[in-house]
Amino acid sequence: MDSRSKKILIADDEPDILEILEYNLTAEGFRVLKAKDGEEALEIAYKEKPDLIVLDVMMPKRNGMDVCKILRSKPEFEDTLILILTALNDESSHIKGLEMGADDYVSKPISPKVFISRVNALLRRTFRGDETILKVGELQIDKEQYSVKYKGREIALAKKEFELLALLVSRPGRVFLRHEILSQVWGTEVIVGDRTIDVHVRKIRQKLEEDCIKTVKGVGYKFELSAA
Repeated sequence: MDSRSKKILIADDEPDILEILEYNLTAEGFRVLKAKDGEEALEIAYKEKPDLIVLDVMMPKRNGMDVCKILRSKPEFEDTLILILTALNDESSHIKGLEMGADDYVSKPISPKVFISRVNALLRRTFRGDETILKVGELQIDKEQYSVKYKGREIALAKKEFELLALLVSRPGRVFLRHEILSQVWGTEVIVGDRTIDVHVRKIRQKLEEDCIKTVKGVGYKFELSAA
């Protein structure tokens, strides 16, 4: 990934956080844009069309949730990556941010190392979820053939296991809420409990022999291969 061609907008009303994040992103080679409130974030986003937008939840004029919702309502920002900054252990903000269309979140106080790793993970997404073939590392999913290969071996999955894995792999690193998974894999007319997802996740992990589906406590699941 050529980070020099990537633009990242950071919107936060705390100057210290802006400075720390700008320093670390610049050190990684990214071009950094800054906004101190929600209105300014929208103005810069419309003008610059950044590759990734980082939004603090609590900002003057417009909060991060409002900005995220507005951006997601615009066709030109449907696929723009959005990262939400929330207070530590603020589970309700985590869930609301994802429901508004955010791709991921980072809790405050911010660890620069964790923040950079999340940013890089988001920007590594090189495919759309509607593609027939999904590839992440040594994992390959053929959605037409209902086939899965991992590290050179065929993996036999039941239909719902396959659909669950394909959904998570379509946006690696993105946290899928439990109700999203239930709706997209099982549909709204089928009544199943949260325990159903847990069982399917466990079976997928066992068959892949890899803990690649991470549980985000109280929120949902995400796909993330461990670094080789």
